[in-house]
Amino acid sequence: MAEAAGGFLEQLKSCIVWSWTYLWTVWFFIVLFLVYILRVPLKLSDNLSTVSMFLNTLTPKFYVALTGTSSLISGLILIFEWWYFRKYGTSFIEQVSVSHLRPLLGGVDNNSSNNSNSSNGDSDSNRQSVSECKVWRNPLNLFRGAEYNRYTWVTGREPLTYYDMNLSAQDHQTFFTCDSDHLRPADAIMQKAWRERNPQARISAAHEALEINECATAYILLAEEEATTIAEAEKLFKQALKAGDGCYRRSQQLQHHGSQYEAQHRRDTNVLVYIKRRLAMCARRLGRTREAVKMMRDLMKEFPLLSMFNIHENLLEALLELQAYADVQAVLAKYDDISLPKSATICYTAALLKARAVSDKFSPEAASRRGLSTAEMNAVEAIHRAVEFNPHVPKYLLEMKSLILPPEHILKRGDSEAIAYAFFHLAHWKRVEGALNLLHCTWEGTFHEVSVYPKKELPFFILFTAGLCSFTAMLALLTHQFPELMGVFAKAFLSTLFAPLNFVMEKVESILPSSLWHQLTRI
Repeated sequence: MAEAAGGFLEQLKSCIVWSWTYLWTVWFFIVLFLVYILRVPLKLSDNLSTVSMFLNTLTPKFYVALTGTSSLISGLILIFEWWYFRKYGTSFIEQVSVSHLRPLLGGVDNNSSNNSNSSNGDSDSNRQSVSECKVWRNPLNLFRGAEYNRYTWVTGREPLTYYDMNLSAQDHQTFFTCDSDHLRPADAIMQKAWRERNPQARISAAHEALEINECATAYILLAEEEATTIAEAEKLFKQALKAGDGCYRRSQQLQHHGSQYEAQHRRDTNVLVYIKRRLAMCARRLGRTREAVKMMRDLMKEFPLLSMFNIHENLLEALLELQAYADVQAVLAKYDDISLPKSATICYTAALLKARAVSDKFSPEAASRRGLSTAEMNAVEAIHRAVEFNPHVPKYLLEMKSLILPPEHILKRGDSEAIAYAFFHLAHWKRVEGALNLLHCTWEGTFHEVSVYPKKELPFFILFTAGLCSFTAMLALLTHQFPELMGVFAKAFLSTLFAPLNFVMEKVESILPSSLWHQLTRI
């Protein structure tokens, strides 16, 4: 509520700033016009009579031209504002007013307030919010060649967006390359391959690298994009493991000999972890779930510090498939920590375990009569926490929204994370009797309406310019159709507008001596 009020006040302040700017611009040109007329050394009464005579001599054609020109200028401003908004997502006038005019009026920058808040002991919460807004690699992302391409073969459509694939290309360049790749011909070819946009060009480059040397990253690319089945991908990953393990052991012995060798070792470590993880996921896809669990556990023991890969989420999904709920609880106890970034997998898996204890006998009618037991209250609170973290998930679990293939990258607490979670965990919720019923009875009436992906709303200044353009165009049309009547109306409006100024000028003339006013007009 406070955030909404703050946003409304900020928008109101921007509107006031723009309105005052517009009014002062109009008055500036009016004053310039008056100064031009009053620069003639006449008495004030003569100047006012000159202005009045000038207004009386204006023809309706002048008012038509004036309103038409105003409409044209407003339309050009509207077109420019709309183009700027479509390209940059914000209003140009609003950006100028916020950036340049608000500081002059004593506005406060949000960034400075955030920085001051972070210096007051809220650094942990700020880091948590930053990590949630970061785009993360989907821990359970599918294989492009063996899984995503099936959708393309059937429908002729691409399941991944260019933005998602560009993020993957950046990940590949970050984790699979280093500055010393130019010293090894095969790695130099792969460094260029990860930057290629065309899939066939990437695959050709990988085959070219394998002709030179046994290159682990070349096998990774072929396993991900060329293999058409999971079995073929697993064979290529096993070859990649053999090549990658040798590179890892060699770089491990030389890692302390300089920054170059340390970078190579870091890259070889990332490659080895990626290969072992994908091999475990291949085993999971092929039905060898216990083998996959063992591989994941061994990988987490061998590289305990690489929690950023979120391997524990793969482990949780495999353990749920085995219905090893005690092991799932043990993993949650280790990773469901306040210092670690949350995820929908952790929150909703914890809720599933709590719901499993009471869902088979849960009845909304009975609960409303006798009240909730302690176990039911714990389950409801766990679902509340999960829905509070990501409110998009329940509609996918309850099949109120259609599932699509999960993306390769997700946004924590967003719709993309909900799709990725429900795609793999819906079967686990269905397996627990009554769990979806408890979720349906709990989430809907407790929290606010589920937010949707934020849409770009039209800024106030585009609406204001559109209204101004429409108003001036209507005036031009009315002036053209009824010139005499609109001329009378314009003269009356201008007379009313200048009435306060005439009154002030008469008072000034009565107070100041005529010789002084004569000297001022000469200036």
